Amino acid sequence: MPAVVDTTIEFEVAQRLRQTISRLYRHLRDTDASTHPAMTPARASALLLVDRRGPIRLAELAEAEGLNPTMLSRMVGDMVEAGVLARSSDPGDRRAAWVQVTDAGAELARHLRDQRTQAVLGAMDELSDAERRAIVKALPALERLVEPLKGRRA
Repeated sequence: MPAVVDTTIEFEVAQRLRQTISRLYRHLRDTDASTHPAMTPARASALLLVDRRGPIRLAELAEAEGLNPTMLSRMVGDMVEAGVLARSSDPGDRRAAWVQVTDAGAELARHLRDQRTQAVLGAMDELSDAERRAIVKALPALERLVEPLKGRRA
């Protein structure tokens, strides 16, 4: 016999999980400002995505980041000027542009990830052993939760 699931409880759990993930992300994102004076949350997000994916078309980056192309183009221009991204024309389509991280951008992305990881590590120090074990146990399910969400826009 299948388990009876209370949809109200499921909705509340999903809501709490979403809120917690949002707060975690917001607090981690706030650590980026001290890393580089011109690093806004949107710039950090774009830099980390380009670093993770490798060279990417500007249009794909705009879609992935949920930004309009004009705004993204200005932001990328600032990041090119800061030396963390390089922009090039697509040889097959002169209207399209590609961006990729520079060596300085890759180093900054690594630093951002390390800084965020250190922030989580520091916060985990405040938890009990049982709470840390619960997080370790929940990680596989949380990692699997990402898959059905890929490609969706909230």
